Amino acid sequence: AEVCEQFGVPYEIRVVSAHRTPADMADYGTNAHLRGLKIIIAGAGGAAHLPGMLASFSPLPVIGVPIPTKQLKGLDSLLSIVQMPAGVPVATVAVGGGRNAGILAIEMLSTFDAELQEKLIAFKHRLAEESRSKNDNLI
Repeated sequence: AEVCEQFGVPYEIRVVSAHRTPADMADYGTNAHLRGLKIIIAGAGGAAHLPGMLASFSPLPVIGVPIPTKQLKGLDSLLSIVQMPAGVPVATVAVGGGRNAGILAIEMLSTFDAELQEKLIAFKHRLAEESRSKNDNLI
C-alpha cells in the first residue's frame, strides 16, 4: 500500500485465505478484473497457496510475496509460491519483499502509463543518488 500511495496508484486491501475462506478467495480472484484491478499482490506464509490459487482464478498477473515463518524463515513460503505448474505463473519476490512487490507492480503498470513511468524513472534516479551519496560518508 505504501508504494502505491507513493506513486499515486489506487489500490484495495482484502484478507482472504486459500484454506480458511476458499470461496471468498475464489470470488476475489475471479472478479478482481471486473472491479478494475490490474495486478494482484498476494502475501502468504507456510504452505502459501494463496498467490497460486488466485492466479488460477484470475486473468490478472499475480505477484506472490512469501511471508517469513518461524519454522523455516519463509523458505517454505518461497518454494510454495515460486514452483507453479505450467500455465499458472506467479511472479515471486523475496521473502518479506512486499515493497519490491509494490515496485514491480508499478513497473508493470507504467508500461501503459507515461505519467507513471516518469514517476518511476524519477524514483530510480533518487535510488541511484542515495546509493552514490553513501560514498560521501566513507572515511
